[in-house]
Amino acid sequence: MSDPSRAAQAYEHLTHGIRENLGQFGQQLVQVFFVGLTIGMMRTVIPALAEDEFGVAEGSFMLLTAFVVAFGVVKGVLNFVAGRLSERMGRKTVLMLGWMAAIPIPFMILYAPSWSWIVAATILLGVNQGLAWSMTQTAKMDITRGDERGFTMGMNEFSGYVGVAVAGIVTGYMAAALGPRMGVFVFGVVVIAIAILMTALWVRETLDWARAEGARHAAGQSTGPQPRYPKSIADTPTTWEVFTLMSWRDRRMAAFSQAGLVEKFVDALVWVFYPVFLYQQGLSLAAIGWVVGIYGFVWGGSQFATGKLSDHVGRLQPIVWGMWICGAGVALTLLGEGVIWWSFAAAVTGFGMALLYPNLSAAVADIAHPNWRGSAIGTYRFWRDLGYGIGALALGVVAHIGGSVTWGFWFVAIAMFLSGALVLLWGEETHPRLNPEKD
Repeated sequence: MSDPSRAAQAYEHLTHGIRENLGQFGQQLVQVFFVGLTIGMMRTVIPALAEDEFGVAEGSFMLLTAFVVAFGVVKGVLNFVAGRLSERMGRKTVLMLGWMAAIPIPFMILYAPSWSWIVAATILLGVNQGLAWSMTQTAKMDITRGDERGFTMGMNEFSGYVGVAVAGIVTGYMAAALGPRMGVFVFGVVVIAIAILMTALWVRETLDWARAEGARHAAGQSTGPQPRYPKSIADTPTTWEVFTLMSWRDRRMAAFSQAGLVEKFVDALVWVFYPVFLYQQGLSLAAIGWVVGIYGFVWGGSQFATGKLSDHVGRLQPIVWGMWICGAGVALTLLGEGVIWWSFAAAVTGFGMALLYPNLSAAVADIAHPNWRGSAIGTYRFWRDLGYGIGALALGVVAHIGGSVTWGFWFVAIAMFLSGALVLLWGEETHPRLNPEKD
């Protein structure tokens, strides 16, 4: 259909909005909760027992971080691939492919004879997360309105990271009851099986909603303030055009992409060095699970409010302040002792993450045209989750040079402050109501 009006008419039966699509919105929230559970099962037990259970020598910082480096690189690439694939194959197909990739993970953990098996399992986890989490986010963007994007992203990340926190705590107790390997195995098999079943039976394809939004915009039928879409890109751009736009050609998108990359240094730190640091301080696996879980719960729970907040006050200020508060929380970890103090520092870190995390994605979605929004989100998520790999590698190098995991904490805190300043310098407000395109 070359006539924009006729194309818009073909999709006029599709309406956007959370209330209008509440059933599918809820299904996607459940899906991202299960995606969070899947990554969360790897975040407490595995790093803490790297030496005792899997033979990683004490002080082998580079070997310890290898599994997160592998995860970040693979997930980053799969995020980018998922965005492009979903515009051709559909969101549901890519989501199911993500769950298929997760099936071997619990079995590899159960039978792993060495740390290299854990690295291999984490590579599959990166495939699962890159495909599945990307699709839960993109599908919700498809079916909701522009003025709901902050709340939508907040709810998506709230559900996912509550899943991460729940899994970290539950697997800590299951490891104590059943043994480290069997506890993670049982948890993982149940979660993955239920997620596959729910995807097959109840998740709907949402690509037509994105096409409907693009057709209405082309036909001049969009209502309300118009977003400040980049001018230097075609309506149907190539993969390279989207990648270069997101990475350096549009300064706003470049600012958000680098912030996404750097904020993953925090998550790499929490994943790898938090459990090791707390284990060295004498905390039990259950106590480590609670401290790391508080970070996840505050991050996840606060996004329920911080995403909605940005629909009213804009994206830019929450992002910048979130970067700085998050960095301060990381530094606070080293400035006191005891479970109460470490839990407080984890909560501050989690709140900063809640301010920046959903609003970076919402900012990208604000100014990415619906015709290539899936690819734009995928490219942003490529750079963001590559931060796992770059951050974990940098943490390993810094800790090796300094001889202690505490050096990694200071490195991440400084990086977060500098990255937030760059967002303030290069970024701009993207909410179409607060900074609309001028006629």
